[in-house]
Amino acid sequence: MTSCRRMPALTYNSIVTEAGTARPRLAQDSTREIEDRQVAIWRSLTTVEIGALVAGASRAARAMTMAGLRTRYPRASDHELLMRYARLTLGRELATRVYPELDRLDE
Repeated sequence: MTSCRRMPALTYNSIVTEAGTARPRLAQDSTREIEDRQVAIWRSLTTVEIGALVAGASRAARAMTMAGLRTRYPRASDHELLMRYARLTLGRELATRVYPELDRLDE
């Protein structure tokens, strides 16, 4: 079994500091200049704009997950797909408490 190297816990403020000061890289595929621009844009957003971005990302993630489930289970009903989504997002125990019939589905 391989071991995973644990990354140090970072807080938002330790990552997103004033542009130009030393901070860890956010991504290896972008230059520091581009990262600084992105951080400046994030800082200029209102809380409503940030909420809209987060909500949009959440909707996109759910849509991709549901598309994957539809591909994996092409004959599943919408209700079955919802139950399978619940199992992925809530975990087996909680999803089964919400949807007891989930136990009868195949993996």
